[in-house]
Amino acid sequence: MVQLHHGWQVSARNTPVPVSRVPATVPGCVHTDLLAAGLIPDPYLDDNEDALKWIGQTRWTYETSFLWNGPEDDRIDLVCAGLDTVATISLNGTEVGRTANMHRGYRFDLRSALTPGRNDLRLVFDSPYDYTAAMARQVGSRPGAYDEPYNLIRKMACNFGWDWGPTVVTAGIWQPIGLHSWSTARLAQVRPQVTVDGTTGLVAVHIDVERASTESLTVTAEVGGVVGVATIGAGSIGAVLRLSVPDVRRWWPRGYGEQPLYPLRVVLASEGGRELDRWERRVGFRSVRIDTTPDAHGTPYTLLVNDVPVFVKGVNWIPDDAFVTRITRERLAERFRQACAANLNYLRVWGGGRYESEDFYDLADELGLMVGQDFLFACAAYPEEEPFAAEVAAEAREHVVRLASHPSLVTWTGNNENIWGFADWGWPEKLAGRSWGAGFYHRLLPSIVTALDPTRPYWPGSPWSGTEDIHPNDPAHGTMHIWDVWNQIDYTHYRDYIPRFVAEFGFQAPPAYATLRRALSDEPLAADSPGMRHHQKAMDGDLKLRRGLDAHLPEPRDFADWHYLTQVNQARAIRLALEHFRSHQPVCMGAIVWQLNDCWPVTSWAAIDGDGRRKPLWYALRDAFAERLLTVQPRDGGLALVASNDTDRPWRAEATVTSYDLGGKALVATTVALDVAPRAVQVTPLPDGVALPEEPRSELLRAVAGEQQAWWFYAEDRDIDYPAARYEAKAEPVSGGYEVTVTAGTILRDLTLFPDRLDPAATVDQALVTLLPGESVTFKVASAVSLPAANLAARPVLRCVNDIPRA
Repeated sequence: MVQLHHGWQVSARNTPVPVSRVPATVPGCVHTDLLAAGLIPDPYLDDNEDALKWIGQTRWTYETSFLWNGPEDDRIDLVCAGLDTVATISLNGTEVGRTANMHRGYRFDLRSALTPGRNDLRLVFDSPYDYTAAMARQVGSRPGAYDEPYNLIRKMACNFGWDWGPTVVTAGIWQPIGLHSWSTARLAQVRPQVTVDGTTGLVAVHIDVERASTESLTVTAEVGGVVGVATIGAGSIGAVLRLSVPDVRRWWPRGYGEQPLYPLRVVLASEGGRELDRWERRVGFRSVRIDTTPDAHGTPYTLLVNDVPVFVKGVNWIPDDAFVTRITRERLAERFRQACAANLNYLRVWGGGRYESEDFYDLADELGLMVGQDFLFACAAYPEEEPFAAEVAAEAREHVVRLASHPSLVTWTGNNENIWGFADWGWPEKLAGRSWGAGFYHRLLPSIVTALDPTRPYWPGSPWSGTEDIHPNDPAHGTMHIWDVWNQIDYTHYRDYIPRFVAEFGFQAPPAYATLRRALSDEPLAADSPGMRHHQKAMDGDLKLRRGLDAHLPEPRDFADWHYLTQVNQARAIRLALEHFRSHQPVCMGAIVWQLNDCWPVTSWAAIDGDGRRKPLWYALRDAFAERLLTVQPRDGGLALVASNDTDRPWRAEATVTSYDLGGKALVATTVALDVAPRAVQVTPLPDGVALPEEPRSELLRAVAGEQQAWWFYAEDRDIDYPAARYEAKAEPVSGGYEVTVTAGTILRDLTLFPDRLDPAATVDQALVTLLPGESVTFKVASAVSLPAANLAARPVLRCVNDIPRA
């Protein structure tokens, strides 16, 4: 393959700024090209996004020239791994192809248009809005969650904006492009089906070839020292090689075992033995299935890997940048390290983004992060007419085959919230009988997965109850999403649900302070300043943040208070939910938080903000998803101590449960013997003498078992008679940064350090620490610069809830 990644220029007519032969980066997109040329401001800063919407309404032309005096091969193809989106391709003035799908690759035969010497290649990208307007005239409009036509084009839906993302409707050559010269035959498709039987790894390697001649071919496959050879007879276009690999080591999700990977190589050769093409990947031997056998509680959704039930500790994943070509392998690796450090084992690739990259899946394979990949349909009705249906089928086949080798991919899901939307969002009346996607989710997509990759399960939608006879978001059946909590009611109502598997739920907070200061020029910065309002995309998002604060926390005095308290409230909401869901294992067998990451600086549900900084929520995820979790839960009108053991070893310990007054005096104590089986939960009711306080506003509960501890406060912070926060804090320089030791003079609730206020690159090892009087904690701050020690030990860098007086 000869890459064509150099010498590109992009042009457009009748634009607000002159764009004529601007240097273009390939792979890339028009927004990043214009930004690099200094022709537009950064769309992520302030409200620049609004002034740049003309970019998505414009026709763009990409051009380059290349010399060709190549070999006289049978075929010379232009291979486009990804074009965004509606493109007409011409070579030397001759049209050679058209595209209408960002989510698939294309290959065009150039023999009739290619000339010796200089060749001029041009790609003209039509405006997505022009295309969707024509599609609406052809098949009719379809309802969706947003007033944008993302459901009428096979393009990354969140390019059109979302309740956490900017509207940046991109165009360009977003994946590699190049020339492939070949003769005789090439590997058109290699599709390994990998399973395991005891200690024997089984690989069925399905091979399709494209021919330029009819001669006999030989194909060889090798994995784990086992070699298979097949002949593809004259005129035939495929073969299947079945390899049995003895004594394989199984691939396991992180926390359940190791992740051995085996190189798989396929070589295509001519009748005379000349190598024509080769394909190489790594595979892992494991089995995966979903148990949906009805039980006394309804219909479970339990993921089994190697026949072992796995409690899914997951997060939803969106594209890590709205301009996806800026996402490097190194950036993904950092995000995955953050995910693993938060004790996660599962990433759900949400259906409004993209089919994730080889880098993404390679890293997941190596780290043992399971992946659930949505097909790309989100929050809207989709037409099933042509040419839309053919594009959907083509992209589905391409990616089911492309990702088949990755052991980390454990499920395919048909869509995000579309079956639920049809049931509850008033779509039938708006559709008036028009198609909405049901045929994709219930027939087309499952048939493709079954035909091309039957080794991993398919689920029609998220949420989905398992049958059309039960509401798609029924907590007792299959998977569900919980959004009434964020949208309508207090987060304590997470406890109203005992879901079999919750695939989305979340609570908002602003990004880190350093992220806000980089992105916004507001002076002063305030919860309702112009930039903050623009970077809040959720409907009534600020009102919902305020409702959450009013229910639990003291009145913020200024922006520093508001910023801290909203981040604490987000962390508390999700920790409460996760502890509750884990306490009901095995009825509930998975919780996938919305969301891990952001694609730009924004107030959102993310644990890691758009600049890659960890919010307090990240620390709450790490604690709530720990292998061993101790928590106090309301049960049957009282309290219970719940111990969750997500390891392969029994957990035997003695837990001490003590009630205290706010001065730190122990009032009543009891002990609980913990004997928790592997991958199990123990629930122990607490006696009334401990569980029922005499003065709820001035008492609290703490349970301790070794390094694990749990807190229970009987009243909300806004109502608790906290003493004013007193403490001694000392910051000392150490190798790589600072140690900040805080010794409590009074109770300190959710003590958190924000070193990014002093150094945007600084990080801290822990957050949300509660101390009783006399207790100490040491925060380890990583920073490469000199920081003022006094500032590290004082507001607004060092905070706790009760440093804010109650009104």
